[in-house]
Amino acid sequence: MMPLTILTTCFNWTAAALRLPLFPEQASANAPNVDALYFFMLAVCGGVSIAIVLLIFYFAVKYRRRTPDQLAEEAHVPVALEWAWIIIPSLFFMSFFGWGAFLYFADAKAPKDALEIACTGRQWMWKFQHPDGQREINMLHIPVGKPVKLVMVSEDVIHSMFVPAFRIHMDVIPKRYTEVWFEATKPGTYHMFCSQYCGTEHANMIGSVVALEPHEYQTWLNGAATGSLALRGEALFNKLACNGCHTGDAEARGPYLPGLYGRNVQLTTGEVIVADENYIRESILKPGVKIAAGYDNIMPGYDGQLTEEQIIELVAYIKHLGKKYEQFEPVAPPTAPAPRPAGQNPDQTLPTGNVKPSMTPGTSPPATTAPAGAVPTPPPASEGTRPKPN
Repeated sequence: MMPLTILTTCFNWTAAALRLPLFPEQASANAPNVDALYFFMLAVCGGVSIAIVLLIFYFAVKYRRRTPDQLAEEAHVPVALEWAWIIIPSLFFMSFFGWGAFLYFADAKAPKDALEIACTGRQWMWKFQHPDGQREINMLHIPVGKPVKLVMVSEDVIHSMFVPAFRIHMDVIPKRYTEVWFEATKPGTYHMFCSQYCGTEHANMIGSVVALEPHEYQTWLNGAATGSLALRGEALFNKLACNGCHTGDAEARGPYLPGLYGRNVQLTTGEVIVADENYIRESILKPGVKIAAGYDNIMPGYDGQLTEEQIIELVAYIKHLGKKYEQFEPVAPPTAPAPRPAGQNPDQTLPTGNVKPSMTPGTSPPATTAPAGAVPTPPPASEGTRPKPN
């Protein structure tokens, strides 16, 4: 990585020295790296083009026809020159590929502590939902110095999120989640628009990204709170009676959802896939496409019955269940209960054994006391693939 670091630094200096009004400002941590690769490619391609033009004029003068009866002579090209002509351009093209691949993989996966914001594109607007419930249209507030990940989907046609100052550009596709992340480096308001022709009013699908200092962003959050995505997803989950099948007990007719997100799921076909946002979304809309092993295809599909915002809320709720599961997952075998102080209410006894995680975020699991010498109860099946009992 050292050569790439040196090249990036050199071309950042060059880009800063040659900065023209034609180039958007750099307002994200990723922007200097993208610009460095761009100027490197521009310098190589421009240098080769100039060299070819100069050689054309040089050879045209040197090997011009000097007399009317002069005949052409056969030229023998040195083997070393032919090898050089093959190897040197190949090295440059491979450097383009290697450098670009390095940046792509570095930008493809957001940091774990990234602030996740749901984005929905439709003709002709951008809708954003923050984790704490704030909603915005054609305006996105973010904190400076913190990674932000946009989880995006389209309600109608293909759109494309483009913020030039952040050097991010990602398609927004119907029925499939795509992601892009960035980290703003300075406060300001930056232009955001759709770069994919999506209809007659495509040019009006524009907006702004407002980067705020962390304390200003927190102030804005406090003034716009409307209930978190997970809480709204929980209400919708219960309204649709999903909690009647995904109960997690022995008679459950659907997979166990806490801890599902991010785990491997084995299907009835034998295939093993990762339970990411796209799998959860597909399982809500078309549950018969990928059925978890051990369960029957009895769940009704909700394709066409839910809006994209409602689907995002349900997905956020199921992802939140994974965090609740980790929070309550037992880590030690049960022990005998300690003597209770005189006058203490028995309901205040803390659980000491295996505790079944709550299906409802924001509520505490039922308090239970493990008797002395009790055999630990196995933890609930993970990956959402606990087999259905006969």
